[in-house]
Amino acid sequence: MAATDALTAPYVLEYTYRRSVGPVLGRFLTGLRAGRIEGSRSAAGKVQVPPSEHDPDTGAPTTEFVEVGLAGVVTTWSWATAPRPGQPLAQPFAWALIKLDGADSALLHAVDAGAPEKMKTGMRVKVRWQAERTGAITDIACFEPEAP
Repeated sequence: MAATDALTAPYVLEYTYRRSVGPVLGRFLTGLRAGRIEGSRSAAGKVQVPPSEHDPDTGAPTTEFVEVGLAGVVTTWSWATAPRPGQPLAQPFAWALIKLDGADSALLHAVDAGAPEKMKTGMRVKVRWQAERTGAITDIACFEPEAP
């Protein structure tokens, strides 16, 4: 075999199983369908969004659900110049961690700012909902900058 010959074989990476979301994420997704965002409160009072069944710091069960705001602050971001198929937006956008009003953790989602120079850590953004919601994270079409 010559040094330039390579053996190849077709391979498709996929996960052919379905996962149930359980009562905590199920409630979160049901809330999205209804146009609200909920997190979970730990015994120490911290609110995590998306909600978790257990406090990430202690492992203790979370104590309650808490509705948080539909707007928040970008804590960090990265610009996607050439979105890939299946990503939230077809045009360039930012992936951002967004700390929603009333939350202590940040949610990863897309921000449709139009251009990278319009993105800024610390900027306020708000939810843009899908016209039809089904109870999935994609019910949030993306976030967009709040009007100044």
